[in-house]
Amino acid sequence: MVLVVTGFYGSLTALLILALTFNVVKMRRRFKIGVGDGGNMQLKIANRAHGNLLENTAIVLLLLATAEANGLGHFWLHSLGLIWIVARVLHAIGLVQGEGGYHFGRASGTLATWLVILVLVLVNIGLFLTL
Repeated sequence: MVLVVTGFYGSLTALLILALTFNVVKMRRRFKIGVGDGGNMQLKIANRAHGNLLENTAIVLLLLATAEANGLGHFWLHSLGLIWIVARVLHAIGLVQGEGGYHFGRASGTLATWLVILVLVLVNIGLFLTL
């Protein structure tokens, strides 16, 4: 079994994780905060952008890999993978630009992430039921 589509979107996700990690490290150095957020709102927001991505990554990639392994077509895998990546970029940008408050990018990124998870859940349940 080869999971090339999941591998591709997993790799793109890893690049986004690295970018958000770099942003946190950059802020830690700028504000001289080694552990925690030191009460600094910018660092707190950068930590949440990074953390929120990590919190959602495992379930999305697991569901995507399961769907791919069970034969979901590449069109659907790529569609869901692309929506996932765009959603996470929008969420990170929205969280930072909205300074933790409401921002279209944050809201739409969150909604799209939930949609990808829900669709993958339904697809995987559907694939199971057709066995």
